[in-house]
Amino acid sequence: MVGGFRWVICTLLLLGVTKNYMDRQVLGVLKTTLQHDLGWNEIDYGNLIFAFQTTYAIGMLVMGRLIDRLGTRLGYALAMVFWSLASMGHAMASSFTTFIVARSALGLGEAGVFPASIKCVAEWFPKKERSLAIGIFNAGSNIGAIATPLVVPWITIRWGWRWAFLITGSLGFAWLVLWWWLYRKPEQHPRLSSTELQYICSDRPQSVVNIKWLNLAAYRQTWAFIAGKFLIDPIWWFYLFWIPDFLQRSHGLSLMHIGLPLVVIYVIADIGSVAGGWFSSRLIKNGRTINFARKITMLLCAICILPIMTVYRVESLWGAVLIIGLAAGGHQGFSANLFAVPSDVFPSQAVGSVVGMGGMAGAIGGMLIAKIVGYTLQWTGSYMVPFFIAGSAYMVALACIQLLSSKLEPVQLRQA
Repeated sequence: MVGGFRWVICTLLLLGVTKNYMDRQVLGVLKTTLQHDLGWNEIDYGNLIFAFQTTYAIGMLVMGRLIDRLGTRLGYALAMVFWSLASMGHAMASSFTTFIVARSALGLGEAGVFPASIKCVAEWFPKKERSLAIGIFNAGSNIGAIATPLVVPWITIRWGWRWAFLITGSLGFAWLVLWWWLYRKPEQHPRLSSTELQYICSDRPQSVVNIKWLNLAAYRQTWAFIAGKFLIDPIWWFYLFWIPDFLQRSHGLSLMHIGLPLVVIYVIADIGSVAGGWFSSRLIKNGRTINFARKITMLLCAICILPIMTVYRVESLWGAVLIIGLAAGGHQGFSANLFAVPSDVFPSQAVGSVVGMGGMAGAIGGMLIAKIVGYTLQWTGSYMVPFFIAGSAYMVALACIQLLSSKLEPVQLRQA
């Protein structure tokens, strides 16, 4: 028996991503409430998202490198403390300016979650299991997106919207206790069996090199990951921050009735996340190359997303929900495989930096989508353009990945 403690670590990552997405989605669930109470228009709301994305982009670049320097255990813990306090800080905001400050701080701290999580997977899982592990912990984004519209309206109706930010933000400190208690590197963990440690290390490169951060930009594999993140991450931000509004605006749902449709969307997204990770892992175990397994899975996911281009014309609430859910599932399956690429082609000591670079590109794309959606809704009142972008982005992303890295070959890093 190999043992299964690595899946306990994966569960910690799942809980961390769940908390991360709860904090960032509170604003989307409360959009209509806050616009009413504080007098924001669509452009103001878009600017709030833009501020978050700006600091998230900066944070991705900084946090990825910082986590490579500090190590996963300390780096992730510091990021969790920072963004949990920033989330709670929204409760103290009373003007658009103070909301901008709180949102900017949240973006900076939340940027640590994926560089830390992907680096952790590279440390704890062999390549043939990494996309499955990523698919599982990435499902936390959907669990958070499910929990938030169920919990936040209930808190808001009873105690007000400020308590929604305080309560969700404070959950990070409970996670922190578990993380500090349970997490170590595999080589240092007293609960890990020698058999499982040998299995985890079975396909690691033996050499360890010091890597200059800027040198990573010389590799086409880095740019393949960056291009993919730039094109697909904005679509998930669009889902997260505007789908609640789309359902309220187009299908007449109130704050207290929006929970169930969002739950269905993100349950389907959860299935897509795990299934996408499982499918490529199964292909690799059956002898297919990493290049084939990752890209064929991403192609299938991209095909599932295409119908969302028509959803703005669908009159049935549940028809729209199922189409959006299918697209969200496709995104998560695509994302799980894209996230596996840095750990497939780079050694673990470079993974956080590469993920940070890609995350920065994704956040810059998120800045652009915030402006596009905000101004489009203010000027036209229609979701046609945003949904067209959402449907076409993944095929374009896959084409860019293929052009930049046709074989996803492991890089040979040069000593710094």
